[in-house]
Amino acid sequence: MRNYYQQQHHHHRAIPLLSSSSSSSSSSSSSSSSFTSRLLLLLTLLPLSLALLAFVLQWKGDNGLTDPTSAVSSASRWAPHGSRLQNHEVFPGMELSSSTLSPKPHSSSSSDCLSLVRTASPSFPYYRDWKFDFEPSLKPKICITTSTSAGLDQILPWMFYHKVIGVTTFFLFVEGKAASPEVSKILESIPGVKVIYRTKELEEQQAKSRIWNETWLSSFFYKPCNYELFVKQSLNMEMAIVMARDEGMDWILHLDTDELIHPAGAREYSLRQLLLDVPGNVDMVIFPNYESSIERDDIKDPFSEVSMFKKNYDHLPKDTYFGMYKESTRGNPNYFLTYGNGKSAARIHDHLRPNGAHRWHNYMKTPNEVKLDEAAVLHYTYAKFSDLTSRRDRCGCKPTKEDVKRCFMLEFDRSAFVIASTATEEEMLNWYNEHVVWGDKDLKMKLLRKGILTRIYSPMVIIQGLRESGVFSSVIASAQKTLSKEKFLASIQSSNSSRAAASESLPSRKVVRSKDRKVLDIGAEFYEEAVPPLPPPGINYEHLVIEAQ
Repeated sequence: MRNYYQQQHHHHRAIPLLSSSSSSSSSSSSSSSSFTSRLLLLLTLLPLSLALLAFVLQWKGDNGLTDPTSAVSSASRWAPHGSRLQNHEVFPGMELSSSTLSPKPHSSSSSDCLSLVRTASPSFPYYRDWKFDFEPSLKPKICITTSTSAGLDQILPWMFYHKVIGVTTFFLFVEGKAASPEVSKILESIPGVKVIYRTKELEEQQAKSRIWNETWLSSFFYKPCNYELFVKQSLNMEMAIVMARDEGMDWILHLDTDELIHPAGAREYSLRQLLLDVPGNVDMVIFPNYESSIERDDIKDPFSEVSMFKKNYDHLPKDTYFGMYKESTRGNPNYFLTYGNGKSAARIHDHLRPNGAHRWHNYMKTPNEVKLDEAAVLHYTYAKFSDLTSRRDRCGCKPTKEDVKRCFMLEFDRSAFVIASTATEEEMLNWYNEHVVWGDKDLKMKLLRKGILTRIYSPMVIIQGLRESGVFSSVIASAQKTLSKEKFLASIQSSNSSRAAASESLPSRKVVRSKDRKVLDIGAEFYEEAVPPLPPPGINYEHLVIEAQ
């Protein structure tokens, strides 16, 4: 019995111990569950709080931060520098430009948002009223000069593409369609654009250039067509150097309006970044050219439709270039249809001068030049079937083998001129497909694998984005709004009268030579000859290289 009570006594003493243990376990479980709940609540609230904060900052951002796409620049920044021309040299032909034009200021509104989401195209920070407001402190400052007779359909995409990659100023020497009132007045309204017309006064001033007394360009004087254009481009480049210096530019390029700079190899797709990385002791940068390789004969807008290019000799292994040379030329005279020696950019230094349309030089020293390993000039040559007849219509030479040598420097241009002058429309189209269009898919794929051909999409995407964002249509509409009807009509009358005077310009360089400048003589200064458009190395060049080794 005693044992029983002792057992009962021990049993009753154990009950509190068990209760205490159970209570402790329950408390621990409850505490763990509470901690887990709090952690889940925290993880839920944290993203919501961050999202709310981002929304508030975005909503408040319009009052605190400046959006570069809606920044309004002052009239003094954007207006053409006519107000300061009294301190600069004014060239004949520039007085036709309207120096009082300034773009319409942009007012931020809800319509801005609509303009950003109207298209499903790739996103670009450009829309209708963006003025490409480059800060004055940005370096380097880059300008392009060109001599053109193209229309807005070619000039606007060409110009705004180069604005996107960092070019701030354009010197446009215009003739033909580019000089017509409906085109030139729109060009004049664009910030950073200087339009120079080919007037009688301009020709008279260029006739007094020192170039006529020097030997480096003399072999191109008094010849028609391409030779005449080459001299004209050189004289325009000489004037552009002076204007670029007055504008405080750091670099100058000469490009045609069928050429785009492809700044590959830079840390970003930017010509400014590319030139910023060039060592300070380099005076000139050479961009090897790539040539458009079209795949159809019905292309209307090469900048937006062409993505395949043939690479330059300088960017290919020599074994590949010469090993695939015959397949690459497809029976044409050379590896490229036209030139193969690229274009160049030069630093604005004292004594800088052109050395033909492809290079720059200096009167006091030989420039220190570098050739870029990745960047290139994309040349959209003969990209449209209509290019055959348009080139023919610009030249009055006879379609004979003898006469075309007098008019054209490159063999393919000569052949194309003869075909365009003598063949029927159907024969021209057949010839075009055989010599220009890449229709053989197997050959095309083979050359793409070998690296002879390459795909480049960046310019196409940028220009399509600009077009779909309404940039080009906005420029045209803005120019029409800025110029009142009366002012627009007056400007057309003024332009027409000036162009009428230009059409009465000097009939012959020989007349100018006898009246206004000295005949080139033995005492004239001798300089290295200008660099003309040259074809790429031919198959015979390989043997010369091997023999030299």
